[in-house]
Amino acid sequence: MALDGIVISNLVYELNQVLENARISKIAQPEPDELLFTCKGTSGQFRLSVSASASLPFVYLTQENKKSPLQAPTFCMVLRKHIANGKIIRIYQPSLERIINFEIEHLNELGDLCKKTLIVELMGKHSNIIFCDEDGTIIDSIKRISSATSSIREVLPGRKYFIPATQGEKKNPLECTREEFVLAIKEKAMPVNKAIYTTFTGISPLIANEIAYRAGLDGDAAVSSFSEDKLLHLANNFCWFMEDIHEHKYTPNIVRSGKEPVDFSSVVLTMYEHYDTTESASISLVLEDYYAEKNAYSRIRQKSIDLRKIVATALERSVKKYDLQLKQRNDAQKKDKYKLYGELLQAYGYGVEEGAKFIEVENYYDNNAIIRIPLDETLSALDNSKKYFEKYSKLKRTDEALESLIKETKDQITHLESIQNALDIAVSSDDLIQIKEELIEYGFIKKNRSAKKEKVKSKPFHYRSTDGYDIYVGKNNYQNDELSFKVATGNDWWFHAKGMPGSHVIVKANNEELPDRVFEEAGRLAGYYSKGRDSDKIEIDYLQKKNLKKPSGSAPGFVVYYTNYSLVIEPDITGLELLEE
Repeated sequence: MALDGIVISNLVYELNQVLENARISKIAQPEPDELLFTCKGTSGQFRLSVSASASLPFVYLTQENKKSPLQAPTFCMVLRKHIANGKIIRIYQPSLERIINFEIEHLNELGDLCKKTLIVELMGKHSNIIFCDEDGTIIDSIKRISSATSSIREVLPGRKYFIPATQGEKKNPLECTREEFVLAIKEKAMPVNKAIYTTFTGISPLIANEIAYRAGLDGDAAVSSFSEDKLLHLANNFCWFMEDIHEHKYTPNIVRSGKEPVDFSSVVLTMYEHYDTTESASISLVLEDYYAEKNAYSRIRQKSIDLRKIVATALERSVKKYDLQLKQRNDAQKKDKYKLYGELLQAYGYGVEEGAKFIEVENYYDNNAIIRIPLDETLSALDNSKKYFEKYSKLKRTDEALESLIKETKDQITHLESIQNALDIAVSSDDLIQIKEELIEYGFIKKNRSAKKEKVKSKPFHYRSTDGYDIYVGKNNYQNDELSFKVATGNDWWFHAKGMPGSHVIVKANNEELPDRVFEEAGRLAGYYSKGRDSDKIEIDYLQKKNLKKPSGSAPGFVVYYTNYSLVIEPDITGLELLEE
């Protein structure tokens, strides 16, 4: 996980700048596994949000105040009893562990000065918030862990607190020399990135890959594949990296692919050079923004599950139907053979002996080549001829019917694949409303007559090119139609990934001749918002809107064109400016 020992060290450094000697004025527990502290220091009031969530644990400073339950949970009451109005005198991280200790000074009921420690363990599903006495005895925890739950460590009132021994007794990377680094990993029979994060405390797979990348090595390659010199070069990069951490040289940032957050870190991730990286002065702001954005994307994925299942089921059925229709059409190609048999039997049937199972005759359509015609021995030559003509007529009717049916099924597959792509690029609940409406309109979802029609707020993506031109990207088929035939005018340019589902991209040309860079940037957007976004290269068709046509009665988003230009691009939209809706 990205919330590793490096990020924790950045957090601890930042929290000490803000909260050291601050007093705790309020303690709340808005969620079962989350605390919110309001602290007052010399530079003002601050809120500290702490979560022991198994999926997204975090600690960060925030301006947001959350609503608390009317009845405070037990753990919250314990904290209020002991450290309400207490002073935070020290915040520290043991070794480079994913642990933050808050040392708090307070007066007890007798007015004596006491110390308590609030320990926040940010360890994925094992995350916890543990409250300890000065001698390390556990007073309580937000999650109580009994011996029945964990055989390694009990977290219960009265037990002594200790940090569980890490696998293989990991080393502190801040105290490791180059020689010790090489010695520690060179004998490990595993990829070099795994050797790094399993040897040293607080190093995540993300950071291990970054260190290998900085050294110019493939993190997935085995340690044994590298020479002593390359391992020493890796050790140099590792130690330079750790020197920056030791000297608190942090660069908090979020890495995004388009609008979607990919990772966050306290150091520049050079291995993500082709992605958008947003730097910040505060790791708290990075964490708050990242978790908010990640939660939003997770909610959209969750909300779209039902729609995805409906589309996937309909698509599977259509593909099976299409394959069956192709097989039937292939069988229907035999019709001409049956017609030939009928004609030849009419011409040569007089020579057929009674009860014959076949006849060999000259095919006057093929230089009188000899052809064998199977016969039903119970029928006369004339009746056999009639039987073959009947087969021919039946297959001819089937072939004619299949031509339109196959096109109809193929169009439906294309339509469903375009809806799948729209679900992939949806970023809000509003985006899903239009997709659901389309599924209802085309009969994939049964219409609920009593349900109120939801107001559509979703709008296309709006980008601004480097040269200042407006570029619009449709999020779904309805928006694609609107952009292509209402927003775009005759001389505006239209872009689309060739031969695959994707968004319609419109560049407003303002009746001007566009610079080459605009075509490239619009092409990159068309590639990124298509089914081929993960390809290294993708072909893009582009043309002026006036050459674009929409067939009568076709599904939304379906267009035809006969003259176009093409370009091959990498579907990377790094650096393109996305404007707010």
